[in-house]
Amino acid sequence: MPVSEAVKKRAPALPPPRVTYHRLRKTIHFACFLAFLAVPFFDVMRFDIPRQRFYFAGYELWINEFAIIFFALMFLMFLIIGSSIIYGRMYCGYMCPQMIFSEASITLQDRLNRWIKKRFFDWPVPRRNLAARILFLAALAPASVFLAFAFISYFVPPRDLFVRLLALDLHTAGGLAGAAVTLITFLDFTFVRQRFCTTVCPYGYLQGILGDKKTLLITYGDESHQCIECKKCVRVCHMGIDIRKSPLQIECVHCGECIDACVEVLGKLGRKGLIRYTWGEHDAKSMWDAKRVIVILILLFYGCGLFIALGMRRAVLVQIAPVRATLYRLDAGRVFNRFRFSIANRGHDRSAVVFSLRQLPAATLAIAHNPVPVEAGQTAQGEFEISRPVAASTDEVEHFTIVASPVGGGPADSFPMTFLSPPQRSSP
Repeated sequence: MPVSEAVKKRAPALPPPRVTYHRLRKTIHFACFLAFLAVPFFDVMRFDIPRQRFYFAGYELWINEFAIIFFALMFLMFLIIGSSIIYGRMYCGYMCPQMIFSEASITLQDRLNRWIKKRFFDWPVPRRNLAARILFLAALAPASVFLAFAFISYFVPPRDLFVRLLALDLHTAGGLAGAAVTLITFLDFTFVRQRFCTTVCPYGYLQGILGDKKTLLITYGDESHQCIECKKCVRVCHMGIDIRKSPLQIECVHCGECIDACVEVLGKLGRKGLIRYTWGEHDAKSMWDAKRVIVILILLFYGCGLFIALGMRRAVLVQIAPVRATLYRLDAGRVFNRFRFSIANRGHDRSAVVFSLRQLPAATLAIAHNPVPVEAGQTAQGEFEISRPVAASTDEVEHFTIVASPVGGGPADSFPMTFLSPPQRSSP
C-alpha cells in the first residue's frame, strides 16, 4: 500500500464546519460600528452640550431632570460593572470602538501592502513600502474626519456639526473639538492602536479589581501534553501575548482568536483544542454567587427606577411662583398680586398651557396670552396678575389654586398659592 494511502487511512476525519470566534467578532464589530454611527443621529443616547440636553432612549431630558439622568447613569454604570464581573473583558474584544477601529486600520494597512506588492512587484522594496504607507495615510485621513464627526455628534447636534465641518470652522468650541478629535484619531490608528489598551485605557486595570474566581476567562489546559508547539495562538494574538503562560494577563481582551487557531490546527489531527472559555481559572461549575445576584438586583432596581421615571415624565413642565417684592398693589378698588411662570416644552411638538383659578371668588387673571404658546424644546417665561375687589373678603391671606392645563389634553398641574390683601380696618 502506498505511503500516502496509509497516511490518509490513519488520518481522522476533520471536524464539521462551525462558526468561529473570529467570524462572530467581525459580525459584532460591524453591528457595533453601525450602532456607533446611529446612536447620536436617532437620539438613543447623546449629550447636547450647547443646549444642555441629555437624550436617552428617544427622550429629550433637560438638565433640571436630574432624577431621570441619575437613574440612567447609574443603570449604565452597574450594567458595565455587572458585565465586567460576569464576562470579564469581553467588551474589549467584541465591542470596544478602540479595538474595532484599531483592527480595521491594521487590516487596511495589510491589504494595501499586499496590493502594492502584487501590483508593483518589480519596484524596489523601499519604494513599495513607501507607496503603501502613503496610500494608507491618504485613506486614513478622511476616515479620521468621518469618525471624529461621528464622535463629536454625541455632544453637538449632527446638523450643526455638519455645517461647521463644511465651513472648516476652527474658531468655535465645536469646530476646535472636531479638529482635535480628528488629529487624535489619525495618530491613534496610525501609531498607537492596541497599545492604548495596555497603557492608557483604565478599563483593563478596573477589570483586575472587578474580576474574581468565576469571571469568564480564556484558559489553556494541556494535562495530556498534546501541544505541538506550532505557536499559531501566539501569531494570531492582536495583543502579542502567549495565552499559555497565564489566563490572567492584563493584555488579554478575551477575543477568542487563539481558540480558533488551536482548534484549527489540532482539529486537522483529530484532537480537541487546548484553549477555551471557562468560568474562572479553574472552570467553576456555575458562574452565580451572592455577589452576582446582588449586582443583578441593583441593576434591576435602577432599571425599574429609570422606567418608572420615564413613564411619569411630562412633556410640558410648568412652574409658578409668587412675586413678593411687592406684597400687593391697589388700583381702582381692586387688589393685585403678581406671579411669575415658567413653561418648559420638553416634547417634540408645539404646545400651549391655559391658566385658570380655583377657590378665589370674584378674582380675575390678567395675562397677555392665555393659553400661553410654547415651541418644542423652548421655554416660555413671564408674569401675570390676579386681582379681586378689595371688599370681596375680610381675610388678609387667602388660599387658592392655580391650575395649568395643557391644550389638547393631558394631566393638569395644580399649584397651591396664597392671595394677600390689605388689612381691613374695623369700624369705630
